[in-house]
Amino acid sequence: MTGRPLVLLDKAVPEPQAGELLIKVLRCGVCRTDLHVIDGDLSEGKYPLVPGHEIVGRVVKGGARFAAGARVGVPWLGWTCGKCEYCASGRENLCGQARFTGYTLDGGYAEYALADERFCFPIPDGYPDLQAAPLLCAGLIGYRSLRLTNISDGDNLGLTGFGASAHLVLKMVQRQYPKTKVFVFSRTGAEQQFAKELGAAWAGSPEKESPEKLQAIIDTTPAWGPVVEALKNLERGGRLVMNAIRKEKNDKDALLALEYPRDLWMEKEIKSVANITRRDVEEFLRMAADTPIRPEVREYRLEEANTALLELKERKIRGAKVLRIG
Repeated sequence: MTGRPLVLLDKAVPEPQAGELLIKVLRCGVCRTDLHVIDGDLSEGKYPLVPGHEIVGRVVKGGARFAAGARVGVPWLGWTCGKCEYCASGRENLCGQARFTGYTLDGGYAEYALADERFCFPIPDGYPDLQAAPLLCAGLIGYRSLRLTNISDGDNLGLTGFGASAHLVLKMVQRQYPKTKVFVFSRTGAEQQFAKELGAAWAGSPEKESPEKLQAIIDTTPAWGPVVEALKNLERGGRLVMNAIRKEKNDKDALLALEYPRDLWMEKEIKSVANITRRDVEEFLRMAADTPIRPEVREYRLEEANTALLELKERKIRGAKVLRIG
């Protein structure tokens, strides 16, 4: 049943089928998408369900690609058909039959997890389990969002919201686009201060006007208000990338404040981000290892999963949240 706290249960260790890995979970990230799944905002999940889609673990029973003992990561995208026009053209993130870890497939808030071997990835050597887990969603979707902005080095970038994904985007920008200034919009003073500590050029509330026009903005919030506020800060021809799997309904009226000449005219664009591809995972993990990108993390025991989720809902956020399991 959705909308209730998670319940800790004893379950039998699952048995892998052909093409699956049995994984001993070591760490699992806590993501805002988990909240959407648990609260029923995403309506196609399987219930009862084990949430969690930022899994780092050791293979217990291996397959063709990974032997027992290998350290692997399991992201949100857990299976695709491999046959549709989207899969055939490298856009498997849009596959209509896709299955998702911790949503339509049991995830990583558990001691053991099953995963399709094709959608598991080696974790770079030298990356601690704790810091590797947030890479598998917050980092990945941030990477895809940043790529979709089409910015060049020196372009101004805005970030609305400053949670797990946005703080990793800031770190990516500093390494990939060293001349680019990042402007952060957040409702909380703690997030604004955190952004400044990490090197943001400016941080303020979403209602404030940025000191400079922005060539691109990545929206990481679950609300509509920050989207409307962000558009007025876009430069002509700029792009707003919406990095959110769902938007809440309680502030939908904010859309009525849109003014076409100010917010949308002059070829401004709005583009959403949907899931990730295996190519994204491979590219990002290589880049994260070479850079390296280290997320700011707070760790919780598996038994404290509800505490971590509640703090996320209440925006008590500084970087990423990760469950310690193994």
